[in-house]
Order: sequence, then structure tokens, then C-alpha cells
Amino acid sequence: MSSQTIKRARGNGKPPASAERAFSSIVVDGAERAASRAMLHAVGFTGEDFKKSQIGVASTWSMVTPCNMHIDQLAVSVAQGVNQAGGKAVVFNTITISDGISMGTEGMKYSLVSREVIADSIETVAGCEGFDGLVALGGCDKNMPGCVIALARLNRPAVFVYGGTILPGRFDDRPVDVVSVFEAVGPHANKKMSDADLARLEACAIPGAGSCGGMYTANTMACAIEALGMSLPNSSAQAAISKEKNADCERSGTAVMELIRNGIRPRDIMTRKAFDNAITVVTALGGSTNAVLHLLAMAHAAGVKLHIDDFTRIGKRVPVLGDLKPSGKYVMAELVRIGGVTPLLKRLLDKGLLHGDCLTVTGKSLAENLQGANDYPPAQDVIRSFDNPVKPDGHLVILYGNLAKSGAVAKISGKEGLRFRGRARVFESEETALAAILDDTVKRGDVIVIRYEGPKGGPGMREMLSPTSAIMGKGLGKEVALITDGRFSGGSHGFVVGHITPEAYVGGTIAIIKNGDPITIDAQKREITLDIPASEIKARLAKWKAPKPRYTRGVLAKYAHTVSSAHLGAVTDLELEAM
Repeated sequence: MSSQTIKRARGNGKPPASAERAFSSIVVDGAERAASRAMLHAVGFTGEDFKKSQIGVASTWSMVTPCNMHIDQLAVSVAQGVNQAGGKAVVFNTITISDGISMGTEGMKYSLVSREVIADSIETVAGCEGFDGLVALGGCDKNMPGCVIALARLNRPAVFVYGGTILPGRFDDRPVDVVSVFEAVGPHANKKMSDADLARLEACAIPGAGSCGGMYTANTMACAIEALGMSLPNSSAQAAISKEKNADCERSGTAVMELIRNGIRPRDIMTRKAFDNAITVVTALGGSTNAVLHLLAMAHAAGVKLHIDDFTRIGKRVPVLGDLKPSGKYVMAELVRIGGVTPLLKRLLDKGLLHGDCLTVTGKSLAENLQGANDYPPAQDVIRSFDNPVKPDGHLVILYGNLAKSGAVAKISGKEGLRFRGRARVFESEETALAAILDDTVKRGDVIVIRYEGPKGGPGMREMLSPTSAIMGKGLGKEVALITDGRFSGGSHGFVVGHITPEAYVGGTIAIIKNGDPITIDAQKREITLDIPASEIKARLAKWKAPKPRYTRGVLAKYAHTVSSAHLGAVTDLELEAM
């Protein structure tokens, strides 16, 4: 905010406040703001506090999910860091939902919607209350992009703090997590797992606080945001309940005060090159397909032109090095144990795969942050060497073809093969597909088609973790493929293609597939094709009629009305910007 803007906003002809109080001064300075100060005295402000930078601490605490159940205490640590550094912290809350609990139900339609609600609510509180800076804390999947979208929109000095990963549970002397439970449903349906064993597994898989333990969406986005420069070094790779995480929170409170003093704002950090760095790290770690959706949305909020094809561009030169769940062996806690993400960043930088000159929330460049960084211990194989990668190029494969004219996203680890051709077995919802997988209606060689689950059609673009887990649990991971205009959990693996655009609800080709139609998915050619004549596709589309909206009131109706296509990040303010 310029000095003239501050002066106009105050409307009293007084000299503008310093840049350290550019926003809070508008709310609390002068006799005419006495009532505002009176309200703040009631929540603990002293006279001296009105002279300090006010820092909003956006907490996503909730007892809805173990991912966020500890974040209230982390917010206290952030506030301590702010206050000790000479600021005045104001803690406030926003929402979270639980993907893991709602997965496979109608409630999951609210998951992606929650990203927008989180972003909107943080923007609303900070914009209203005049905070000079922000620290946002996230735990579950949509918290992270939601927080960063808000920070980018507001463009006030800010730091993001990840709530940290959960530790694995133990079942029959092996490590387990929430995806282990989802995948147990398949063997249970095949009578290979008893009711008692399933109950034992579900009781021990999630031992406490923290985000789901593999390189699923939460850990993927935390690592991406650190690579983007918006978190302190190694904030993404710490256990949720640890002295390291508490220290990270305090340091983040101190860091935001330094950002204010140095005039460094999120859009100074969130540049095009910084997004390249984030995609590079997501690729190297074998991260979630949701990173495509969220990084596109975060870039949009920051005013950066990022395209779905940038994932292909970067994937051609960056190998997958992390042998991490769901398709690999290790959980996030193992990456934490060997040193976290910092050594990986140093390796990528030394290999010329990162832009080292990108600014970060430390006030230093990425290269400066990594000076003197230790490498991983020699005996570990969580992060592979460049001469022994998990996959020599990227796993996030952007497909085009007559089934996805504006793109689709596949997660190809290489273990499920690079090409699949089969016959369509069509379902109009996730629930009907799951039932057919579990009752053996789905057969080897099928391409499961789940449609009307896109951003508008669902609405909300549900994650298909239940069907993909059932496929793996049934031992069909290499025998069937699944395609959808919905999306996938970071825990999904197998021959799966999501984010098919245009989606069925707006008349994409996926809407007119019939049972038995041949479909080819070719990861090497980056193509997904409905193998019927173009004239037949045209004739079917001419007869297709758009379905009635599933919701006509409330948040899902508003979301369906405003949301953009998945290949644009499923943002809700795209058309507003164009007006």
C-alpha cells in the first residue's frame, strides 16, 4: 500500500503511518478510532500494543480431524514468536474438513470447496481487521493451498507454517496409515481379512495428531510451499508433535516481523521461477496429482501465468527420487528422520534443477538458505540418487486426446505400466463404481469410467480414493484402469487418470462414453483416446443434454456456478477477473 493510499484511506490528513503499521494504523490511530481501541482492549491489547505491527495468526485448528487437532497449540507458539519480536499477534480461526472421514460419501463434495472457503475467510478477516502481516497454519489437504491463496491475494508480509506429519501406526509389526485402512476394504470384501482384523487395523492406523503419513496431498503441498519460498527451511518435514515443529512456529512469528521491516511480500516470493521450483520438488518426491490443481490456483491468486503443460515441461528433465508411499515404500516420518526436504533441495540445486536466486520468507534466496546444508546419510534409500531414480522422468503425466481436449492428469509411477487399452465400464457416480468393484462386476481389462464428478458436475470434484483403494485391495492394480472427471487422493495409485476436461457436466466427451467402448491410455504418447469414429462422437454429443444441477441453493450451488475448469485450477474468481 502506497503512502498516498494510506492517507486517502485514513481520510484525516494526518501523515501516513510507517510501513510497519500500514494497515493497522487505519483501524486504530486517532481520536476517531477510540471505539476500535476500546474493543481491542477487551481482547487483551494494552496502550503500547497499538503502536506495534498487528499480525494475524490464521489457525485451522479443529477436532474434526487428527490433521488439525494440535494446531491451536502451534498457533500459540507462533503468537509467542510474533510478540517476542515486537509485534502484536491476533489469533483467529478458519475451517477445515476431513477428506479421510468424508471420502466416498456425499460429504466429500465439500472438500475442494473448503479450499475456497478457507481462502475467502482468511482474506475476509485480515482485510477487515487491518492486519499488517500474517502467519497461516495448515494441516489437512485443502488448508495449505487455501491459506497460500489468501496470502497471495492479500499480498501482505506473510509466512505459511505446516502443521506437520503424523507418525505411522503399527499393525502386525508393520507400519500402517489411513491408506492402509482404505486398501484393507478390498481383501475384507474378498473374505481374506476378518472383521476382527479390520477393526484392529482401524484402531491403530492413526496414532495421534498430524497429517496423513505418506507423500499424499498434505505432505506434497507442504513440500511444494517450502520450495515456493513461503515456509521456513524444513517446515514441511517435521513431525506434528515435536520440539522442532514448535520451534518452527516461533521462528515463523519472528520471520514475519522481519518481512514487514524489509518490505517483502508474498508476490515478491511467489514468482514464476518459484512455481517452477515447487513443481520440480513435487516431481522429485513423486507427489500427489492434487498439486497440479492447487499450484495452478495458487499461481492464479499470485498473478502468475502457470499452465498445466508446465508440469510436462519440468517432468521431462526431473526424475522421481522419493521412494515414498503410496506407490513407494516409505512414509514421511522416514524422510523427516534422515533430514527432511532441505538435502533434496540442495541436491536439486547443485544439479541445476532449481532457481537458486528465488527470494524466500527468510529474506534470503533459496541458494543462500541452502549454503552449508547437510546431505542425507549414505545408508538411506528414501531419497534415491540421480543415477538410480525411482523413475527417470516425471510421474505427473498430462494427457490430451479426444477424451480430454483441454487436458487430464495421470499419476504414472511406472509400476502399473505405460499403456492400457480396455473396454469402458461406465458409472455416473463414485458410489456405484465402488459397489461394482467390490461385488466383482468390474473385470480384468475394464476401463472404469466415473463421470459427473467434476468441479461443476459433482459439484466439488470428489477424490476417488475409495474406488482406487478397492482396486488395489482386490489385486487389480495392473488389470484395470480408472478414468474420471473427478480427482484423486494423494493416496491413490494404479493406472488412474483424473481431471478429465472438459468435464461431463459441460458436455465433454467423457459424457457420451458407452459401456464396451474401447479406450486407450498411452503415457508415452501422452494421449487418452476414445477409439470410436469422430462421426459417432459428434452424433452422440449432438444428442447429449446437460443434466439439471444437483444443488440449487447453498455453498455447493454457489461453487458450481462460479468454479472454473480443473485444467485452470478450479478457481472461483476467474470469470470475475475477466469482467
